[in-house]
Amino acid sequence: MHRFLYEQHIKGTPEKSLVVDKKALVCHLSKSVKNDLGFYPGKVYINTKVLKHLYDKRPAEEFDCIVTNLKSIVKHPDSIYENKDSKRAGLCLIKQINNTDYIVCIEALEDNEIIIVTSFRVRKASYLKDYKLLWSWRGGNPSS
Repeated sequence: MHRFLYEQHIKGTPEKSLVVDKKALVCHLSKSVKNDLGFYPGKVYINTKVLKHLYDKRPAEEFDCIVTNLKSIVKHPDSIYENKDSKRAGLCLIKQINNTDYIVCIEALEDNEIIIVTSFRVRKASYLKDYKLLWSWRGGNPSS
């Protein structure tokens, strides 16, 4: 569904142009992530403003990889970190795609809705060294 938002409201728009405010369901968090982190009902959404920001600010190949793999990153992250207090989103979901780590930052709103705030490719291996690991897959089994 987020592909539809991109195709209908973002693709080909001039940089920094205004877009219609729409949202789409990306996926549900996996049961293990929901249970371990206490997110219910676990529906994760993205809106056109975030898609537009990614479209304007990320290199084309990075944007394409994020949009293509967004559901996979959110539903089956390799690890989840607590975001820094100075950042808007509460959690960072990390997944390695083609030997590169990608981050999707999510925020839980008061109505239990979870939204994607941003996403990007990790450029430095040391980027996450000061982040607190909350959850990860180890040997195919989730751990917290």
